[in-house]
Amino acid sequence: MSKTITLLIPAYNEEAALPHLYERISALADSTKNYSWEFLFVNDGSRDGTLDALKQLAKKDERVSYVNLSRNFGKETAMIAGLDHIESDATVIIDADLQDPPELIPDMIKYWEEGYDDVYAKRKSRAGETLLKKKTSEWFYKILQRSTNIPIQVDTGDFRLLDQRCVLALREFRESQRYTKGLFSWIGYKKKEILYDRDPRVAGATKWNYAKLINFAIDGITSFTTAPLRIASILGFVVSLFAFAYIIYLVVRTLLLGVDLAGYASMMAVILFLGGVQLISLGIIGEYIARIFNETKQRPLYFVEEFHRAKSAK
Repeated sequence: MSKTITLLIPAYNEEAALPHLYERISALADSTKNYSWEFLFVNDGSRDGTLDALKQLAKKDERVSYVNLSRNFGKETAMIAGLDHIESDATVIIDADLQDPPELIPDMIKYWEEGYDDVYAKRKSRAGETLLKKKTSEWFYKILQRSTNIPIQVDTGDFRLLDQRCVLALREFRESQRYTKGLFSWIGYKKKEILYDRDPRVAGATKWNYAKLINFAIDGITSFTTAPLRIASILGFVVSLFAFAYIIYLVVRTLLLGVDLAGYASMMAVILFLGGVQLISLGIIGEYIARIFNETKQRPLYFVEEFHRAKSAK
């Protein structure tokens, strides 16, 4: 029997992009006859006609499956929902906006056949993105790499081919605060890098604003390292050391020189500085406590409203 490959495609309000995407992945599958293909879409609570478009695709193409989630849970949860429904030999995760070219998948398959378990695409360029977004992404990866002992891949997204054992490993992670890009690195296995130029969106608008990106970055850092807690502890120790030394200096100066301890402005500056350090430290601790609180509730990651399995995958 031929090996099966599933294209996992999270989709949120991607009605305009779906025809372009289907045309290219269908051409890819038609040109690669020695594999059985499944196109698994995860509709993450879309508010446009994405679900209706997926149903139409499923009627005309027996390779199309879809998971319709009960509401919008976010891309990270949509991906694990898709992985939970995959039984193929290999899985390719790709976005619906066609910023990642499906034509790169045959190269991924080639390396997979050579024995690699995780063939990931690294961006050489990022068309359609602002300079600020590129620089903030670069800074984030630098911070994350230096704060954890896990080798995080730089300038890589979710576009990759995963062997079945990688998929089974990722299913073991049921945390609600998910950072899947880090989990790809955490599970290990044999990896291979492919370089490519990222294209602009084929249609529609990005769902990521800077507020969401900042929240995503915080999730990534707090999910994979306790370095912020350690930094807060070190900062508190250093500030306390300087404050203690300054107190000794003031007392000795007063005893020896009899200088009045005047200086309301400087005193307020020190108090406000110490208060700021304390609030920052409490904020960092609060981020970790909030995540502990969310995980201890052990709520389901998602609910499925409707699931359609492609005939080619049965």
